[in-house]
Amino acid sequence: MKNIPNISDAEWEVMKICWLKSAPCTANEIVKALEEPTDWKPNTIKTLIGRLVKKGALGFKEEGRVYIYYPLVTEQECIQAESKSFLTRVFGGALKPMLVNFLKDEKLSQDDIEELKRLLEDRKE
Repeated sequence: MKNIPNISDAEWEVMKICWLKSAPCTANEIVKALEEPTDWKPNTIKTLIGRLVKKGALGFKEEGRVYIYYPLVTEQECIQAESKSFLTRVFGGALKPMLVNFLKDEKLSQDDIEELKRLLEDRKE
């Protein structure tokens, strides 16, 4: 399995922008996408981009004086790594207590219940 970097909450916001775009993007495009919803300054966003490059989550290529950034890890890989980390930290790696906790506290629609049943049946096979 590929080594997935530990990504902070703020870094997740940058990665979401990169995952949403179908093509690599410039730092200015990332800044523009994040400035308004976050109130972060351009330098803050550029610092986050730099951290993600150092961690190996983003790659870049230089085109003239512009850096083009692209994800080196997929969103699904990061979600899986984060899920495993959460499960280990909070529930000692045990899946059943986590599921029981969420099922007791969350309201589920009939469709949600049916989908969960279907998933469990698929796992049985």
